[in-house]
Amino acid sequence: MPPHAGVDLPRAICAAVIKCSFKPHAHLLAADPSLLAAVLGRLSPLPSAALSFFRALPPPHPLDASLALVRLLAAHPRHHPVARSLLRDLSLRHPLSSPLILPSLLAEPHVPSWLLLALAQGGRAGDAVRVFDHMRAARLAPDAHACTALLTSLARARMTATARRVFDEMGLAGVAMNTHVYNAMLHVCLKAGDALRAEALMTKMDAAGIPLDLFSFNTAIALYVRKGMQYEAMCVRDRMANDGVEADIVTWNTVIHGMCKEGRMKEAAQLHRDMVAAGVEPDTVTYTTLVDGYCRAGDVGEAMKLRGAMEARGMLPGVAMYNAIIRKLCEDGEMKEVNGLLSEMDERKVKADHVTCNTLINSYSKKGDMPSACKVKTRMMESGLQLDQFTYKALIHGFSKAKQLDEAKEALFEMMGAGFSPNYSVFSWLVDGFYKKNNADAVLLLPDELMKRGLPPDKSVYRSLIRRLCKKGLVDLAQKVLDQMQGKGLEADCLVYATLAYAQLTAGKLAAASDTLNDMAKKQLSVTPQIYNCLCTSYGDEKETLNMFWVHAIERGLIGKSVYKLMHQARLKSLNPAVENEGHAPVSRPGLPASVK
Repeated sequence: MPPHAGVDLPRAICAAVIKCSFKPHAHLLAADPSLLAAVLGRLSPLPSAALSFFRALPPPHPLDASLALVRLLAAHPRHHPVARSLLRDLSLRHPLSSPLILPSLLAEPHVPSWLLLALAQGGRAGDAVRVFDHMRAARLAPDAHACTALLTSLARARMTATARRVFDEMGLAGVAMNTHVYNAMLHVCLKAGDALRAEALMTKMDAAGIPLDLFSFNTAIALYVRKGMQYEAMCVRDRMANDGVEADIVTWNTVIHGMCKEGRMKEAAQLHRDMVAAGVEPDTVTYTTLVDGYCRAGDVGEAMKLRGAMEARGMLPGVAMYNAIIRKLCEDGEMKEVNGLLSEMDERKVKADHVTCNTLINSYSKKGDMPSACKVKTRMMESGLQLDQFTYKALIHGFSKAKQLDEAKEALFEMMGAGFSPNYSVFSWLVDGFYKKNNADAVLLLPDELMKRGLPPDKSVYRSLIRRLCKKGLVDLAQKVLDQMQGKGLEADCLVYATLAYAQLTAGKLAAASDTLNDMAKKQLSVTPQIYNCLCTSYGDEKETLNMFWVHAIERGLIGKSVYKLMHQARLKSLNPAVENEGHAPVSRPGLPASVK
């Protein structure tokens, strides 16, 4: 018979714990997790003793026992910080939001909110939403702190639709909504660019008597500035003053940025003066924003004056300010001044970043000075900066323009090897380069060269080549690329067929165009609104040919209802173009062809 037969072990161990003499039972506790949980249950009136006992046990601690301790401590407010910390640690090691574990945590009122908070603050938005949904099903309302953390986590993860749904359900669940919860939802609106919802939220706060604080106002101002709604941003700033909330450096910098973004430098300068008059000291962000604005507006002289004023106040320019000035000087071809600024950056130990290097490479490439562009690329790599897609695009553009096609192709291979996907413009530059060298047939070799480099071309590569060849009028070559694409087992999409058919019509190859459109019909491809807009934008000045193309497409049933609607709208606009295009250059979008009106 075992020595402990007939003995109430949990009770005996509890007595030993109270006497601090439970070590002889440690082997039993390690072998039987349920026994440990039972002991903790008996110790629930003595949370300090239970905690000391648990900590004295050698790890690892069973999950059931750890959760039992959390529930035990949750009943005693003095031990809430320890319980929250323990639950947060457990959430990092165990899937507490899983359906197998979560139900056992819903009985104690504080624990679900703590878990929701821990998951949200840990960046696990999906798991946090799962906990929230289980709480809703159990008719439990999370506390406001947990709700704020959840909405903030969803905003950071850009799960804005989920955040909207969760926020609406928070109100239904009876959550005590406060300024912090609303601020988190305003932050979601900022991420989503949803000004209408933000306005509705602020109206709701006013109706409920929930005060807007500095964060509320700054978030709304940032949203309006991002949307280009400067008037609304200034109205919010005025309301701040009326509500007795003082604008801080973030407020001023945001409204100044909004004016600079639109080139309204007089208003930006006035805001700068108002800021100083209000007793808010401009910082490096203020000066950098203004300098960038003046450079974009073409006023380098004023930008340099501001830089001098900033340095007079004991603040040195950072790389962002240097980049703004260098960009403008490069645009103006003032390379001597650029080199002077680069030397100054070296002296002040201001490290050039991707923007600095890409600006220089782009400038040299546009001038056709590829040796200088390559030197910057080399220095960039030596300093530990990784080339990005903008670097590669600038190099490919420069080499193609300089008719150094081997170097352009090498840059393309490096770009794709680094994991970047070249867009239509990249292949356009290459096609144009070969065309200028009277060697357009070399385009046909590009897919095979990519294959040899271990970079098998996908549909986008062939699509870009075909589109550009068609734009250059090289219809036969475009057809060969299509044949090559299909020979590789890749199916062409509607844009490829539509572009090729249009080019064949333009070249007077009516039979070939008819065959291409028939192939579209056989494959049940139809012109989408996106493709309609793409063709209208690309060939808007060739209205007669474009209308002929739409007639052939309509005859074969390649036009859907949505495109018919666009055509009808285009016809109405053509009858009254002043309404649509007031202040803008008109874009020709043909309406319904006469034969189908």
